[in-house]
Amino acid sequence: MTLEEATIKRILDLCKENNITINKLATISGITQSTLNSIVNAETKTTTTSTIKKICDGLDITIVDFFNTEDFLNLEQELK
Repeated sequence: MTLEEATIKRILDLCKENNITINKLATISGITQSTLNSIVNAETKTTTTSTIKKICDGLDITIVDFFNTEDFLNLEQELK
């Protein structure tokens, strides 16, 4: 799994856990719906840490909570 795939999966999992839509997450996080849709539709290849922080703030979780999953803990090194 790539970092991008893990990030998308985590966002979708958090929406499911909180019973909210991507659009609702965008609203409560102060992110435009188009930005969040671009992330989850893999149209954006990199997601900034400030965007992840906004998502965390909207969900009232920490950055550590966001990244503390098996998917992130098991990422392999990506060589370009």
